[in-house]
Amino acid sequence: MNDLGTITVDGEHATLTFHRRFAFPIDRVWSAITDDAERKTWFGEGTVDPRSGSVVIEPEDPPAPMDAKRVTGRILTWQPPQNGHAVFEHEWHQRIVEDSVVRYELTADGDETLLEFTHTGLSERNAKGFAPGTHAFFDRANAFLRDETPPAWSERYAEVAPGYPSWR
Repeated sequence: MNDLGTITVDGEHATLTFHRRFAFPIDRVWSAITDDAERKTWFGEGTVDPRSGSVVIEPEDPPAPMDAKRVTGRILTWQPPQNGHAVFEHEWHQRIVEDSVVRYELTADGDETLLEFTHTGLSERNAKGFAPGTHAFFDRANAFLRDETPPAWSERYAEVAPGYPSWR
């Protein structure tokens, strides 16, 4: 499985897709994505509240003003792991990009978990800009799951960015 994300364009909108395999059970990966304390370690502060249906994420990186990085939205799908499948989907409202939707779809594969992540509704330019950063965040998540110190986001971004089309 290739860790690089892909960008598909349909008219004015693009979809950023990542397929990742994590060497951990689905319940563990679900927790890393949806539990506020766990997600803080690899992504940043925030609240995912299935009771109210709200999401607020304040990523630690990239280095930018918080009002540019803050993401808010409603939970659209909340299906915790059951029968080897789970889905967490939410709106993505962020000042610097168009309104969009992210979806984490998890599938158990033995003791491992396959993740299909999609970010839909971005412009092609913004999808290209988000690709290396999203890659860096998933590498940080994988390190967190392995009980390792997540790599610095900026350094990981710089390492993976040459593998993606430029947004300029």
